[in-house]
Amino acid sequence: MPTISMTVNNKTVTGEVEARTLLVQFIREHLGLTGTHVGCDTSQCGACVVHVNGRSLKSCTMLAVQAEGAEVTTIEGLAVDGELHPMQAAFKEHHGLQCGFCTPGMVMSAIDLLKRHPDPSEETIRAELEGNFCRCTGYHNIVKAVKAAAGGTGS
Repeated sequence: MPTISMTVNNKTVTGEVEARTLLVQFIREHLGLTGTHVGCDTSQCGACVVHVNGRSLKSCTMLAVQAEGAEVTTIEGLAVDGELHPMQAAFKEHHGLQCGFCTPGMVMSAIDLLKRHPDPSEETIRAELEGNFCRCTGYHNIVKAVKAAAGGTGS
């Protein structure tokens, strides 16, 4: 079995995995970081989004061996010294979550969205988050949260 090494949430990790192990499986089962969710097993829902080398990626579409040497950030790696990342705080403040299942992937995607579109319109936010499914909120509060994190009012 191949041995892989990468940086996850600013910590170097190493593990022995089967070549067919998905990155999401490595994160959840080998590292015990269960904030990254598996929702559909078909890369449709976005619950498994993490950042790989600074870009959002559905971790169920990547083999763990492909992340060799990469910098990976999961939802657990966003808060610093107990303080929520601004996107996490915006989701909390604007009620951008209900059951919370999609929230980690939604937050990770939204952070990447703001890197590429610092002042996005509602239409841009909705288009960019199209690959992330939420069955609870209807997206209205999620859009408000992203807009607020971008510096808009969010209302």
